[in-house]
Amino acid sequence: MLLLTHKDNMMNILTFDIEEWFHIMDNETTRTAKEWGNYETRIQKNMERIYAMLNMANQKATFFCLGWIAETYPDVIREIANNGYEIGTHSRMHQLAYEQSRTEFTEDLSHSVKTLEDMTGQKVRYYRAPGFSIREDNKWAFEVLAELGIEVDCSVFPARRAHGGFPSYKSPIPSIIRYQGIEIKELPINLKYIFGKPVIFTGGGYFRLFPYSLIKKWTFESDYVMSYLHPRDFDDNQPIIKGLSPFRKFKSYVGLSRSEKKLEAWLSDFDFVDVHHALQIIQWDEVPVIDV
Repeated sequence: MLLLTHKDNMMNILTFDIEEWFHIMDNETTRTAKEWGNYETRIQKNMERIYAMLNMANQKATFFCLGWIAETYPDVIREIANNGYEIGTHSRMHQLAYEQSRTEFTEDLSHSVKTLEDMTGQKVRYYRAPGFSIREDNKWAFEVLAELGIEVDCSVFPARRAHGGFPSYKSPIPSIIRYQGIEIKELPINLKYIFGKPVIFTGGGYFRLFPYSLIKKWTFESDYVMSYLHPRDFDDNQPIIKGLSPFRKFKSYVGLSRSEKKLEAWLSDFDFVDVHHALQIIQWDEVPVIDV
């Protein structure tokens, strides 16, 4: 049972990872900024879709933004802040954390934090790794987060996945990570167990794949939901990137035509909070402490 300070004892957190439609991993033609210049800009129109849905439902959200987006499209970041939404960082260059050295990871993240803070005047306190790429072989990343002033991590994917995941993390609910003498609050991805197998349904290709009837049912049955949606998830006219593997193509484009209506229904049927409000209602002195 999730330990909250309000009577419902349920909490749904709404977050968006702010990146361009071509920020697709595991594909050589979209790996780095050198390739990104080959693709058209779609972020502004996709952000307008998100604002419209949030305004219609009167819901708040937290936006995990790439530093590269702030550098390339500063108007996007300023509009998020001007609309009153809180901003975290999603790294600078959207690279898998476990493929970076500690020095590379530190330089990338510190650059993103500084760029976002200088642009918005807000302290950046939250982080989500691209591809949920903090896993068991790069736990030193938690130490770097603390060094850079990050207070809340949202990078733990407590199941196996294409980018490894963190299957030994046995607590898919809010918890405190303890590593090398530092502590950091963790808001991991939630799981739904079906016949003993973990199922993820709250973001990306998973959200687009499952019918809304299942998403609604599983949300009702969950004490804690952490969503992770992207601007591209609602853009059914985006071009198909050449060279994708069949699996990556399916995961990147499945369900795009239905996802906007699906999110509108989700926001209508459930109350969501941003990370700031979630932190206020969690009883942090009673959550699990995880030594990693």
